Amino acid sequence: MSTDENIEIWKMKKLIKALEDARGNGSSMISLIIPPRDQISRVTKMLADEFGTASNIKSRVNRQSVLGAITSAQQRLKLYNKVPPNGLVLYTGTILTNDGKEKKVTIDFEPFRPINVSLYLCDNKFHTEALDQMLESDDTFGFIVMDGKGTLFGIVRGDSREVLHKFPVDLPKKHGRGGQSALRFDRIRMEKRHNYLRKTAELATKFYINPATNQPNVSGLILAGCADFKNDLGQSDMFDPRLQAKILNVVDVSYGGEDGFNQSIKLSYDILANVKFIQEKHLIGKYFEEIKQDGGKYVVGAYDTLEALDMGAVETLIVWENLEINRYVLKNGVSGEIIVKHLNKEQETDESNFRDLVNNVELEVEEKMSLLEWFANEYKRFGCKLEFVTNRTHEGFNFCKGLGGIGGILRYQIDIHPFDELSDYDGENNDIEISDDEESYETENHGNLSRTEVDVDETAKNTKYVDGPTCLQSKKNVNFVDGGNPNTKSTTCQVTAHEFQASLLPSCSRKPWLPRQE
Repeated sequence: MSTDENIEIWKMKKLIKALEDARGNGSSMISLIIPPRDQISRVTKMLADEFGTASNIKSRVNRQSVLGAITSAQQRLKLYNKVPPNGLVLYTGTILTNDGKEKKVTIDFEPFRPINVSLYLCDNKFHTEALDQMLESDDTFGFIVMDGKGTLFGIVRGDSREVLHKFPVDLPKKHGRGGQSALRFDRIRMEKRHNYLRKTAELATKFYINPATNQPNVSGLILAGCADFKNDLGQSDMFDPRLQAKILNVVDVSYGGEDGFNQSIKLSYDILANVKFIQEKHLIGKYFEEIKQDGGKYVVGAYDTLEALDMGAVETLIVWENLEINRYVLKNGVSGEIIVKHLNKEQETDESNFRDLVNNVELEVEEKMSLLEWFANEYKRFGCKLEFVTNRTHEGFNFCKGLGGIGGILRYQIDIHPFDELSDYDGENNDIEISDDEESYETENHGNLSRTEVDVDETAKNTKYVDGPTCLQSKKNVNFVDGGNPNTKSTTCQVTAHEFQASLLPSCSRKPWLPRQE
């Protein structure tokens, strides 16, 4: 499945959720679906007839709402000369907002796949069942996992797997005891095996044959197990011939039950290559393998992922389809500075994220957008592939809950935080020459916040200080105490030992502050 189709599916899911949550007063919400090869003129005539019928509604408020919705639908249809190749979906009506106010909405679009459903409903909600069915994958695969302890029936469809039914069985073991009764014991064992196969075959017909059409409801069938039961079932006359024709693979697994189900899915990757469930397991499995190898070709979390995107290093961007992070573009009204922040719901409630704490100025929100929507619009600019994943698979759940639901596989190894640790400078260059008179300062123990005074000879005209604190660049006395400000303009500035050490590395691109002689 291409990236563009993945994005269309995600947008459709987002739209469906918004439509399902919308509610209105009375029957003022119209759901209209026009299939391909239908005529706009026929639908327009149908709406005109509905307008005449709605004029007889006794309730004035309800009548006006319905007539307004029908009028909006008629006006929107005038923008189309013919039905688009994939059909046309139209939702219009008056909905209630969260604060109880009424809002008129009209949504029309061409679905990314042909929709062969004709629908017109006027209700207090929008009907999205046809869109839900369109999102379901066309391919459904059945699994029968069978061993000496029981049988499991399951299906894999789209981005999910489902266990339809499972039952246990108690079969006698093969043994050489019994004397003259050995043949009778063996006959009883074979009879129970036969009954077990017959029950499994009957349940397979029940779950995988559509009673309405008498045809299989799966595109393929995979038989799995750790003994010969799976082979006996596939070759048995009791197994429905319509299902025998659908057998795609017979795999040996080490377990029964759900563990065997998971293993049989993994062993059928080649056959199920186009199923999103398999694609998602393979993608996240590749991502976890990069983390396991620790080769530096992966990023985890929103901050690191965005940094890697700016570098153009991300090859595959992986995000959870329900990621709740918003992208804010904020403007400082005093300095005019534009600030971009990415906040989750908890961070949005913190007012400090919307204030300039230095100047005590409230930041103006110029733009607010879901980070997922921003990715969908901008991913091509970064030259990466965008993949949406769910939390329905075991791997997807670990990615969404354990790693925050956002990460990426990189084209090449990068180090986003090369200067996170300043420990390399501890104990080094404690005595630094800063004047011709060889006056120096000592900070032998950076962990202590004891007072240390550095006297700088203002007559040392031939000494320059590169990227040092402001107070040292101005060659004033420096006092290191807890809670000081390294950028004060006074003759004596007060900073902590840790603050002074941090000032030696003001950014990742700068080397430690050192004086140089000319």
